[in-house]
Amino acid sequence: MAAQVAVKAAGGRGRFISFEGGEGSGKSTQIKILAERLAGVKLHTLVTREPGGSPGAEIIRHLVLSGMGKLLGPEAETLLFAAARDDHARTVIEPALKQGTWVLSDRFSDSTRVYQGTLGKVAPGLLNAMQRVTIGDLKPDLTVILDVPVEIGLKRAAARRGNAAADRFESEDITFHQKLRDAYRQIAKDEPQRCVLIDASEEPAKVAANVWSALRDRFFAANAGNAAAPA
Repeated sequence: MAAQVAVKAAGGRGRFISFEGGEGSGKSTQIKILAERLAGVKLHTLVTREPGGSPGAEIIRHLVLSGMGKLLGPEAETLLFAAARDDHARTVIEPALKQGTWVLSDRFSDSTRVYQGTLGKVAPGLLNAMQRVTIGDLKPDLTVILDVPVEIGLKRAAARRGNAAADRFESEDITFHQKLRDAYRQIAKDEPQRCVLIDASEEPAKVAANVWSALRDRFFAANAGNAAAPA
């Protein structure tokens, strides 16, 4: 009942939830758990990712993670991400939200702000311009920032890929990853109305419980009136 009330409060439009964090923070694991839990309260969900999530964007994903973007420079890499996000938003995210689907995205525009902006030193003006022409006013209703110490995250990432080569971002040095973590923590501090910072060094089940608590507080408890929020 509470889930139905929450959806109606949004005028039939779905909710957009992005997950952000450094390498090995557990985004894909937590998105999977959350998608299953939302399905359990009868909400339609769509799991997607960036770069990628749509046919055109997946082609660009391959270019970026192969290191092509780095060879071209941070500004060109930013343009690649912008092109991918434009296709993703127009063909996948917006249509799903209009249909009342809850969209869970592994990364969104905050990743560009951190990776290309803070770390790549791309001018804020260029980042803002690319955002205006690609996604306009589209932003997540909630951004879950999974925070994990760099050493733990990199160890997890290495275990996940096994014998495969590290991708464009995993191969950066530890200073890069520490600055990455600091940048995400700063976003969470600057935008508490949109972002929630979750300690991702805990066991996955504990992290998932904290994610669900944040989601429930923002979308169900406030909108449900006298109805009980999903447990």
